[in-house]
Amino acid sequence: MQPSELPPLPALTCAEGEFIDRYLEVLDQLGRINPAHGGDTYSALRAAQALASRAGALRDALASMHERGEAQLHAVTLARALRVLDGERRAGRVTVPPAPAS
Repeated sequence: MQPSELPPLPALTCAEGEFIDRYLEVLDQLGRINPAHGGDTYSALRAAQALASRAGALRDALASMHERGEAQLHAVTLARALRVLDGERRAGRVTVPPAPAS
């Protein structure tokens, strides 16, 4: 039995692909910083330092889209790409987990 295959990525412009990649990198760093998930201060510090450069790259990707005349973010298509690239799990690391049942 073969593992289930992921659906193909939707057609994206190069700039949209760059935007999605940089957005996910920012999410990953924020997830590493999230105090609700524990960890140690050194790891959180390293992630915070990396976040600054990743945020700059995200800004540059959006500036590139704007300069190319891509004025709209096509939410449905970009959300599909995020789902294929495990964006829901990665974004989940940024949230506060539910309180334990009492």
